[in-house]
Amino acid sequence: MALRVAAAHLREAKAAILAANAHDLADAEAAGLGRTATDRLRLDESRIESMASGLETVADLPDPIGIVVADDVRPNGLRVRRVRSPLGVVGVIYENRPNVTSDVAGLCIRSANAAYLRGSSSALRSNQAIVAALRGGIVEAGLPADAISLVEDTSHATAVEFMRLRGIMDVLVPRGGPSLITSMLEHATVPVILDGDGNCHVYVDAAADLDMACAIVVNAKTQRPGVCNAMESLVLHEAIAAAMLDRLVTAMPEVRLLADGRARALHPELERASDEDFGTEFLDLIATVSVVDDLTAAIEHIERFGSGHSEAIVTADPDAARRFLAEVDAAAVLHNASTRFVDGAELGLGAEVGISTQKLHARGPMGLEALTSVRWIIQGEGQTRS
Repeated sequence: MALRVAAAHLREAKAAILAANAHDLADAEAAGLGRTATDRLRLDESRIESMASGLETVADLPDPIGIVVADDVRPNGLRVRRVRSPLGVVGVIYENRPNVTSDVAGLCIRSANAAYLRGSSSALRSNQAIVAALRGGIVEAGLPADAISLVEDTSHATAVEFMRLRGIMDVLVPRGGPSLITSMLEHATVPVILDGDGNCHVYVDAAADLDMACAIVVNAKTQRPGVCNAMESLVLHEAIAAAMLDRLVTAMPEVRLLADGRARALHPELERASDEDFGTEFLDLIATVSVVDDLTAAIEHIERFGSGHSEAIVTADPDAARRFLAEVDAAAVLHNASTRFVDGAELGLGAEVGISTQKLHARGPMGLEALTSVRWIIQGEGQTRS
């Protein structure tokens, strides 16, 4: 009920949220914030409606708390159950995306956690307006206002303090670029779930349908380039490289392609890519292109430069697809689909706290289940251990 009331409050506060966001956008543009960063900051009526409907979707999801993961009776008669429980206070530090405020708060409330949020200075007014609406909703539904809290001091010193609130926060999730992750690794004393870089690849195999491949690559790169599940790196099998490049330079002329020597031999007008470029999350209309001999070389390229986020293969060869899905070590692997689908809402989670690129506790889009831990409940009838 609380999330439904909060969704209604978000809709009622639409004008105030848009006015606050307009101030943030004006300041950001005056400060020279880039195009993709501005897009991440921008709210409009449809994005606010998406935030509200996202809360309602999360409200409809099954309650994860109290779910019995395993139930067993030991030979000595002890009943042993593992039961899902909330983590406690979930801290999220994030940059420039006010929709994250609503998504994280909704997931935390639905999983019986408290949300402690620290957004960026560029989105402060927007976040304040969103949090005010959400707090009004949950209070009306009978929950304490501080189940959702926002840090309003956005200085670097306060960010470091936030990372060190061990004993107050139970887990910390950073959502941002390399500088935030580096700072987190240096300063945090709270346990961290890393939402790392999204240097996502699409590999177009020799057996790919080229019309399908072109549509997937264009969508993965251009549909929203400033997000972590956008394609940053394109890998082409040598057998289809010339035909694919011919199509792509026409299909997405707005994208700046940085290419290796083999790709530039096919299209000399392309800029030369460095090793640093191949490892970069651009978050812009820029992508690297590499031509490889075969699937083995493609997997090796992804292993060398990938960030463990999301990697896709386009192929009609089921054996190639099976091998790629089995051998590529990433939080999400896709066959014949855009990397843009690696998203909590798209994958049925309602929303996401982040996309974990680590392997402990949570990996990939983090929804309600990732905001729980498992407790052991052991019931006996006087048993003692010999």
